[in-house]
Amino acid sequence: MTLAPTLAITGSTGHLGGMVARQLADAGSPQRLLVRDLSRAPELDLAVPAVVTYADPVLAKAALAGVQTLFMVSAAEAEDRLQQHYAFVDAAAAAGVRHIVYTSFFGAAADSTFTLGRDHFATEEHIRASGMDFTFLRDNFYLDFLPLLAGEDGVIRGPAGDGVMAAVARADVARSAVAVLRDPALHIGRSYNLTGPDDISLATAAELLTAGTGRTITFHNETLEEAYASRASYGAPPWQVDAWVSTYTAIAAGELAGPTSAVHELTGREPLGLAEFLAESHTL
Repeated sequence: MTLAPTLAITGSTGHLGGMVARQLADAGSPQRLLVRDLSRAPELDLAVPAVVTYADPVLAKAALAGVQTLFMVSAAEAEDRLQQHYAFVDAAAAAGVRHIVYTSFFGAAADSTFTLGRDHFATEEHIRASGMDFTFLRDNFYLDFLPLLAGEDGVIRGPAGDGVMAAVARADVARSAVAVLRDPALHIGRSYNLTGPDDISLATAAELLTAGTGRTITFHNETLEEAYASRASYGAPPWQVDAWVSTYTAIAAGELAGPTSAVHELTGREPLGLAEFLAESHTL
């Protein structure tokens, strides 16, 4: 692997990592695509695939040999995701990686209302303690998910109250990541809170979704008891239901509020708002 590219990208078979990998390829940047399944690796110019799983430190260390900068997309939600992150970060340090660019969450803290925000904070702290250089991209809630929150009856249900969030388009996060990865030395030790241009409530989001999709969408502010009851039929484990519900309670608590200039600072363009995102998506 010593002749392989020194920039490694995880998540290239997914939405965010795939956007980042394609944009890097379009820019002519060599990259190593770290994937679980070689057959699913995108075929891109100057891209070399390598097999890796976050939970296998031996495999990860071998795949990361010679890497200087690593783009680490957070692992899929799982009960042991934090342990997977720790193992992968440790493997990166052991392999000699110099700089990790990690996709974290807006306002990540040890006491985040959003339960998975606590895992992101713990991952950040583990990266800080590793001795490697780091850059944290703290993404707000994705605008991309908003159309998916409404049930078949067109109702978004959750205990978000009148709380607002500065939701961000995944495409703006990808563009921001590419800007960092193309000149990582400029961003060592920085944390970027990546947001959309304005704060919106779920009631406002429902109005914009109605206007932008032609589907009638409304918001119902559940109580906590209603929120847990309405999700019980999914049969999901308690940690996952807690994560789902706490997405809404984090909005109610104001922890996802506060637009920043970070996307513009990194990319030179204003981030998309929900109406613009819907107009551009052409898929709804």
